[in-house]
Amino acid sequence: MPSAKSIIPNRINLLYKSFGLAALFVSLYFAPAFAQDNSPYSRYGIGDLTATTNINNRGMGGITAGYTDQLSVNFNNPASFSSFQAWKEKKSKKLSSGRAILDMGVNVDNRTLRDPAVVNSFKASNAVFSYMQVGLPLRKGWGMSFGLRPVSRISYRIDKNERLSDPITGVAIDSAVTRYRGDGGSYLAAVGTGLSLFSREKFGLEEKFSIGFNTGYLFGKKDYSSRRSLINDSISYYQANFQTKSTFGKLQASAGLQYQIPLNKSMTLTLGAYGNLGQEINAEQDILRETFYYDQGQGEVRLDSVADIRGRKGKLVLPASYTFGFVWQKYAIPNKEGGWMIGADYNKQSWSDYRFFGKTDSIQDTWEIRVGAQITPVPRRNYFTNVNYRFGFFVGPDYVRLNQSTPRFGASFGAGLPISISRQAPNQITFVNVALEYIKRGNKQNLLQDNLFRFTLGFSLSDIWFIKRQYD
Repeated sequence: MPSAKSIIPNRINLLYKSFGLAALFVSLYFAPAFAQDNSPYSRYGIGDLTATTNINNRGMGGITAGYTDQLSVNFNNPASFSSFQAWKEKKSKKLSSGRAILDMGVNVDNRTLRDPAVVNSFKASNAVFSYMQVGLPLRKGWGMSFGLRPVSRISYRIDKNERLSDPITGVAIDSAVTRYRGDGGSYLAAVGTGLSLFSREKFGLEEKFSIGFNTGYLFGKKDYSSRRSLINDSISYYQANFQTKSTFGKLQASAGLQYQIPLNKSMTLTLGAYGNLGQEINAEQDILRETFYYDQGQGEVRLDSVADIRGRKGKLVLPASYTFGFVWQKYAIPNKEGGWMIGADYNKQSWSDYRFFGKTDSIQDTWEIRVGAQITPVPRRNYFTNVNYRFGFFVGPDYVRLNQSTPRFGASFGAGLPISISRQAPNQITFVNVALEYIKRGNKQNLLQDNLFRFTLGFSLSDIWFIKRQYD
């Protein structure tokens, strides 16, 4: 009678999946309730560009080109998917088992806006969904990943009080209040695969060359409105609303490569690059120009419309982008030696090619240099010797340009905290990842300084997702 040598095919723990899906839907559902952000810079282009990396990379200044990790998903460079852990049977190319990964995070932002010409400052905070990504090994040297993440965010609230005057005589007429509002942003739902084309052992480590491809659907909206009210002691005026709502969406693709080179028995150098070509995205626009009054029971009630255009077709032109860099890594040896990792990236984006319904915007070409490192102490029984400590920085001009270039600088610190789940599930490996970032945009020469503190909390959950049955 056959006796099973291994357990029934094992998948990601149901608790993991339930928690992951719950975190995603809670984040998406409650994001508007917590979102009290106010960034005037998000008025331009496609909005404030969100952090485009996972939490591990954010803690290291955002380096991604040469980064690989078997316990998290580097969704920026799809060539890294080839490093997902997989095992195969001897004398067979078929997958016997592999380690699946569920990687996700949530941002908590605290923003301070300051006009160099005045003393007062404005503060705003929000908590929003950061990303959710799943990584799966298909066989040794071949993996795939899919997930959802935000690309940009539009959120601003500006009130302007002014005294209107006759343009000819200069005589004051009335006071006016104009309320500028903006909401929206964009998301990317993507799936990708990474494949090792060349692999051999050197110094007991793996030398390999990998390529990868990502394809996904980029979608979003832009909702801009300006509402003006005239204030007069004797005359009552109706309010005016100038509003433009836009939606857009289309498939897009990107590609990457990595070359891992063993330098000795415990050290590797990984070179990497990824990018995408510029593309046109289908867009649709509703344009509204109207007068209205506010009713306590009905809200805003239209009186008359000057223009009401629905479904206007157009294009959103996004620029090409590319990133290349390296990661130099020394692996830790339990009870003997600690490990470390250091890397750098260079990123370039041609935002001068941006067009929205044929129009340009107050944005410019950008570049960014990212430098980061990770330190792992000598692994011992002490908990803190098993924590990965990360830090880094980045510098480069912001893509929004108002009269002059807007400098941008950021510094970060992060940690990977291992968590023991259960003795009944020895194959499960869980990390609680945290990252703290400080980002400064603008200086005393710019119209507005923007200081942002961002705390990101995430989980990297993994388990042996398949074990093939074996019989005697």
